[in-house]
Amino acid sequence: MPAAAARADTAPLAPVAVTEWKAVYGRIETRDRIPARARIGGTVASLAVAEGDTVAAGQVLATVVDAKIGYQLSAIDARAAALDAQLANARAELERGENLLQRGVTTAQRLDQLRTQVDVLTGQIAAVHAERQVLEQQAAEGAVLAPVAGRVLDVPLAAGAVVMPGEAVAAIGGGGFFLRLAVPERHAATLAEGDAIRIETAAGEAEGRLARIYPLIENGRVLADVEVEGLPETFVDARVLVRLPVGARQALLVPADAVVGRAGLDFVIVTGPAGAKERAVVIGQRHDIGGAAMVEVLSGLRPGDRVVTGNE
Repeated sequence: MPAAAARADTAPLAPVAVTEWKAVYGRIETRDRIPARARIGGTVASLAVAEGDTVAAGQVLATVVDAKIGYQLSAIDARAAALDAQLANARAELERGENLLQRGVTTAQRLDQLRTQVDVLTGQIAAVHAERQVLEQQAAEGAVLAPVAGRVLDVPLAAGAVVMPGEAVAAIGGGGFFLRLAVPERHAATLAEGDAIRIETAAGEAEGRLARIYPLIENGRVLADVEVEGLPETFVDARVLVRLPVGARQALLVPADAVVGRAGLDFVIVTGPAGAKERAVVIGQRHDIGGAAMVEVLSGLRPGDRVVTGNE
């Protein structure tokens, strides 16, 4: 209907539904923000990344060293050497016992005891080797790995710091960038996934799509994610002005070229049975309806008035 009004010289006015926009601030965030945690306690021997670095999944970010593991490995090696010596002696005793049994000098019971001693020592050596593998795995877990590919957002520690198991060594942001909004809950019912969103960036106005609305309301706010192509990724958590469609209202719109400004006032020409005459109006927001520039009239006109367009 507004487009038809823009094409006609004297089109009757009728209320038109216009979108009501709510201005809020959104934050540029990464889809995933995961901490890279130390798997063992100890001292940070080396730190390979800093804030802003790009990392791959599984990349070593830092190395944590626990000096006690080295001492425990030395102790296990000493135990293994002692058991190996005992096993060698037990096998020699078993071999002599078998020779003595063949000559009838010893008993079968004594030979069984010697075999049992060899089996016990063999099992103890296997247990010691398993303990060593556990310690070797703990030492290998001193490497702090990147959980996802992305950018390093925060490194709260420095080389030489003491960390506990599970403590965060770095925070990694990955999964792409998007806008996260916190919208007042009174507008929650008017939001719908797929709505077009207007975004004002340093490069100009862009348009995004409301991709996800979270069901949990916190502190009177509804969280929503907006997907935007070409979103600036220089800074994470940067604030961007966003305009959300939160409803619709009825308004009288006239073509922009129908409004004439003079002496600080705005006028439009209205035709009627008595002819055409100027009428002072108060204008509001400008709208783009079907590619035509339209102006909202707050007062001075009423539905049914015929406005002459194309004035200079």
